[in-house]
Parts: sequence; C-alpha cells; structure tokens
Amino acid sequence: MSTITKPNENTSATGPAARETVVILDFGSQTAQLIARRVRDAGVFSLLVAPSTPIEKIRSLKPVGVIMSGGPASVYEQGAPTCDPAIFDLGVPVLGICYGMQLACRMMGLEVKRADHREFGRAAISITDRNDLMHALPESTTVWMSHGDQVFAPAAGSSGPKVDVLASTPTCPLAAVRAINGSRRFYGVQFHPELTHTPQGGAMLQNFLYEICKAKGDWRMSDYVNTAVEQARATIGSKRVICGLSGGVDSAVVAALLHRAVGKQLTCVFVDTGLLRNAERALVESTFRDHFHVDLRTVDAEKDFLADLAGITDPQEKRRRIGHRFISVFKAATRDNPELADAAFLAQGTLYPDVIESGHGLSGTSAGIKLHHNVGGLPEDIGFKLVEPLRDLFKDEVRKLGEVLGLPEKMIWRHPFPGPGLAVRIIGEVTKPKLDLLRACDQIVIEEIEAANLYRATSQVFAVLLPVKSVGVMGDGRTYDSCVAVRAVSTEDFMSADWARLPHEVLAKISSRIINEVRGVNRVVYDISSKPPATIEWE
Repeated sequence: MSTITKPNENTSATGPAARETVVILDFGSQTAQLIARRVRDAGVFSLLVAPSTPIEKIRSLKPVGVIMSGGPASVYEQGAPTCDPAIFDLGVPVLGICYGMQLACRMMGLEVKRADHREFGRAAISITDRNDLMHALPESTTVWMSHGDQVFAPAAGSSGPKVDVLASTPTCPLAAVRAINGSRRFYGVQFHPELTHTPQGGAMLQNFLYEICKAKGDWRMSDYVNTAVEQARATIGSKRVICGLSGGVDSAVVAALLHRAVGKQLTCVFVDTGLLRNAERALVESTFRDHFHVDLRTVDAEKDFLADLAGITDPQEKRRRIGHRFISVFKAATRDNPELADAAFLAQGTLYPDVIESGHGLSGTSAGIKLHHNVGGLPEDIGFKLVEPLRDLFKDEVRKLGEVLGLPEKMIWRHPFPGPGLAVRIIGEVTKPKLDLLRACDQIVIEEIEAANLYRATSQVFAVLLPVKSVGVMGDGRTYDSCVAVRAVSTEDFMSADWARLPHEVLAKISSRIINEVRGVNRVVYDISSKPPATIEWE
C-alpha cells in the first residue's frame, strides 16, 4: 500500500518556476500574506518563502524580483531573523518593507537603531524623488507606519554606502530609499504599501513590479486553468482519481477542474459525516449529478464519525479524528467497489491560506494555527497520493477559477464551510442533539442574511453553539438553556478578517427567530472579534 505523498513543497504545485514569479521573504509580518495578495492582484504570481531558504532554491524559482517583508523583531537584536546576503546578487531588484528595509540597509553598512520618535499609524510623507518606485505619485501622500527603529544615513563626508532618499517624514528622514550598485538594485520603504491605509501603496507596488522589475504581468486565471489541467493530466496519467466533495466552493472547483483534465477517470465521493449543514446532502447530490454529470458515490458515515467524537472536547483532537475517519471512509469506498480498485490519487481543495496556517508553507514561519483534514492530521498510510490543484490559490482566486470553469454563480459565491463541519462550531463534545440544534440555528441565520440581501456583502456567516447555559424567562416559566453565538465576517482573502457590521434589525430578527423557533436556546450573542487576534472559526 502506498504512503501519503504530498506535492513538492519547494515549488508550486503547478510549477512557479515556469511562470513569472516574485519571491517574498517572510520575516514574520502579520501582513506578509497581504503582500503576496497585492502582488497577485497586480498580475504577477508571488510565493512566500522562509528567509532561511537556501539561495540556490530561491534562484531555481527564477524570480523577476524579491520583496523582504516586515517583521516584529529589531535587526540588531540577538537571534533576529536574517537572510543570505547573496539575495542581492541574484541580479533582480529587491524591495524591503519596514523590517525588510532595515535589515537590507544594515547589510549594506548603514546604521539601524531605536528612533527618537516612533511612528505608528498614519503619517504624511514628502516625496522628493518621483522616479521609478515613486513614479507618477503626488509630492505628498499618506502612508501607514509601524516602527520604532529607523535607518540612519551616513554622516556627511564619511565613506558609508550611498543611498538616494526618495521620501521622508518630519521624524523619519529615510522613509523611502534607493541603492543601486551595478547589478544590485535595492529599494526600501519604512512604511507598509500593502495596507489599504497607504492609499498610493498599490501604485508603489505596481511601480516596483513594472517600472523596476519589468514584469510582463502574466498571472491570469485563464492561463492557470490550462497549466493546472496539464499538470493534473501529467500527474494522474491513466489512473483513477477520487475527489472528496463537501458542497463548498473549493471541492466543487477541484471537481470541475479535474473533470476537465481527466474526464471519466474522476470519481467523486461525498461523505455524509453527520456534521453537515441543513439539507447539505440533497444539495450536493442534485448539483453534481445533474450539473456535472460526474460519477458520484455517497457514503453514509454519520454513526462512525459521532462514535469517534464521543467524549472529545479538544479542537485539534476533533480535527485529527475526523481526518482519520475521513480517510478510512475513502479507503473503504475504493476497497468495496471493484471498479475503483485502480484509484491511486486523492484530490483535495487545499488552499494557500490552509497551507500557510497549517505550517506546511514555504515560509516556514507559521505556528500551525489549525489542522484541517485536507492539510494536517492525515495518517501516514492513506493508500493514495494527494492531488491539490488549488494549493497555490487564495479563496477569491478560487472563485475566479470557478467562473472560468463555468460553475453556477450560486455555487461559486457560497460561503466557505470548514472541512470538519459543524464539529468545530460546537464548542465541547459533539452529539447528535447538539448538531440538530445548531443546524436549525444556522439555517435561520442564513435565511435572514439572504432575506436582507447581505449574503454577497458578507464573506462568512454562521452560528456557533457555546458550552454554556444561562437563565431565561419564557412565558411565566424559568428556563436554563443553551447560548448561541452568531459570527459574520468580511474579508478579501481569509488571511485576515473584520467582523461584519450587520444592521441591528437583522440581528434582532435572527435572535428572535432562533429563541422562538429552536427549542433549547434562550440567548443569542454576536461575535465582534476580528482576525487576528481571533480566528474566523471558533475552533
């Protein structure tokens, strides 16, 4: 029996070296992934890598440019993250952002030390050199600063390295710099152009990509489809591939992509875990059999999943057990069906944020925020090789891919649903009565969000069953029932998210309906936490 084989984590699943790529050295900034998004939005593929990545590995990616991200450390502290100075000898432009600028300037021989005036938040910069990086920008603009250290220019008459000052603030003379020495081309900004709080940040990044790196801008989803289809065909060959369907957009796009690539070699398996949303099974079966005309097998495994989860309260253990059971169901589905005996591959809808947050990314800086059954917690011996054609994509890119593949709009824009299902929306032990209660609450939440025409305006909305009970009064009697939290967030990429400002009348109707229609609930609360510091899901 074969063991689990993951995609080559040193390159993209579809070969970034084959396309124009910007490499981003991740020094631990909370906005490193946002830099990657902004670069992709500008039409250039980007890839996060660890600062410790060997220079030859970075060279093999054939980058057109390198960006050094910000980070929480001070460059002069012992143990502060660094990178190989040979990064400047790749022959491509390098852009340093905040910590990245400070580290690069220190490597060049400039002094970096604690500033007399720290800058946190919005600041006005004066642009004194409106060439290349600052091309076509106004002479003054607002940027978002977040630093206590600064780079200091060498004293007049000294032999220190020469840098051109591009922009400054009253308290930060070197807010943006340029240093060119032969093939070494470095640009640094003390602020964060990737944030929307820097209105001209997008223009600066585009200037770096197109004015300085001379990028062609060949990152298009239509091209990605062709590349991903070719890669899938080459990987799968004449073997059969099994795709696990959940009803969400990720697995739907994977199924559509693989159906285009290998046709009848694809078998979709839908596992009814008992942890699904209301009427999920009926929706999946009708959609994929009627719309895609794929070979769809449904497995009823509710009892097995609930038995595995009995008495379990730890979130990671829940995910691990669900992952193990999920794989065992797949193995049984192939073992019990002779026509699927040649299945060699398991396709999953792993996304780039999943890879990063589960600690499997090239950047290597993640603390392993969560385990999905499609990223972590898999047994070593699953009997399949993994195919993850969405591994390089952010959620909004997956939706664009779905549009290119011709998926129905309702399916493309459906809110995400976690692989472990409602198990991670029930805090504590998972039982059938709790699942039924939560399903009823969640259905009401979605109905009212859709009725208020807010479904597309929000990125994810759901109910969470809390492990507490509270006193209430219904009629003339005292109640002691469950508390349900409503979670609604808005986000571009699910790497960060803000809580949605739902109208009070919508929240009031949701609360009233849940308490009146769902027996066992007497209190509804609204989650107003952003990510970070919270995550979108509660577990």
